[in-house]
Amino acid sequence: MRVLFIGNSHTYRNDMPARFQEMCADHGMDVEVTLLAKGGMGLDYHAVEPQTRFNILFGGYDVVVLQHTAHPMGDLEAMRQGARTIHGWISQAGSRAVLYQTWAARGDEGAQPAMSKAYFDLGRELHIPVAPVGDVWQKERREHPEVELFCEDGSHASPAGSQLIARVIFETIFPELA
Repeated sequence: MRVLFIGNSHTYRNDMPARFQEMCADHGMDVEVTLLAKGGMGLDYHAVEPQTRFNILFGGYDVVVLQHTAHPMGDLEAMRQGARTIHGWISQAGSRAVLYQTWAARGDEGAQPAMSKAYFDLGRELHIPVAPVGDVWQKERREHPEVELFCEDGSHASPAGSQLIARVIFETIFPELA
């Protein structure tokens, strides 16, 4: 199986795709991961980058995981337009898409409902699943405050946060193994 991750620092921090790959290996699956990411960039950026289209159409990916900017999310119409464009290529390639929902920054937890809504609305529009990372992140913080999910900047994931991200994406792609 081949999985392409498209996003920014919230995707590449702590080698999260490699953590996902290790989780797959722990379940006896041979999964190859590829990453297209640039710090601070959203789906609108990736939709106009030639390597995005090329990788999706010719990379032989089974799943493409899409992550938009997080703090702030920026223009939601740009997010939707970028996702629509990229999703068109994913469909053309015969791959399936998963949206990777991000989390609110430390101290700005009130922003999570709007972030979650933006991802779930987009998932409904495009008929693709959402990995509810932000929602699970908030729940984990409430139930296990002793586990530090944020790194020192209060925005990005700590190693434990990246492990949680990988787990939620894994459970979204392979719900039968959750």
